[in-house]
Amino acid sequence: MIKQRAFLKWAGGKYSLIENIKQVLPQGKRLVEPFVGAGSVFLNTDYDEYLLNDVNQDLINLYKLVQQNPDDYIKESQKLFSSEFNDKDRYYDIRAKFNASDDIFERSLFFLYMNRHGYNGLCRYNLKGGYNVPFGRYKKPYFPEKELWAFAEKAQKAKFTCQCYRETFKESMVGDVIYCDPPYAPLSPTASFTSYSGHGFKLNDQQDLATLAEQGAERSIPVIISNHDLELTRELYKKASLEILQVKRTISQKAGKRLKVNELLALYQA
Repeated sequence: MIKQRAFLKWAGGKYSLIENIKQVLPQGKRLVEPFVGAGSVFLNTDYDEYLLNDVNQDLINLYKLVQQNPDDYIKESQKLFSSEFNDKDRYYDIRAKFNASDDIFERSLFFLYMNRHGYNGLCRYNLKGGYNVPFGRYKKPYFPEKELWAFAEKAQKAKFTCQCYRETFKESMVGDVIYCDPPYAPLSPTASFTSYSGHGFKLNDQQDLATLAEQGAERSIPVIISNHDLELTRELYKKASLEILQVKRTISQKAGKRLKVNELLALYQA
């Protein structure tokens, strides 16, 4: 199976770890992802069905549009990838329009534009819900047409939801496999994660997720969780089988600062 890239740039995306994750994922009828992000695991697996959730409403609205109306979406979004739009002032003008807009189609066009033209592929909102990623200054941002078409085709097997991860766990059933890629626990006490949804993912969420995974395994629903390899996460996932992966962090724009750190794949299975 040829690896398929997501059409969005995404901090913490799993494209580079697909082979490792697929080795751990059990067989099942449906893959459930409570934190779908850019969708690399979805795009590179072969389940009959998918339940794909994220708390970011803009992300899910975009995915539904690409699923249901790819022709119009791709045609219109491509217009924003000309040289005239690769400009700092135009970027901030579109960002302001995005933050003021209630139109799903318009917001979805601008979301992809900002994802590809904004700094380091970040997706970040302030506490008032305003998108606040600065201009990225790329020479020629890539328009991911073939990746959009691939997503649109694969999305015919998917149901998209925007809700709390706890609700997605409630929807799971025997025959499902659940893969979780939550906001990671910080590497140090001083590190922080600025949420891309406007809502933080706190320690109690990390604990709740581990408990839900344990309960899933008890219901014969296997659950896999990705996270940093820390004393905290090893304690949280003590009832799981752990696989250690060494990966490069790509949140830093400077290549020299993209250090290798260990990650965990925690498998909960009856």
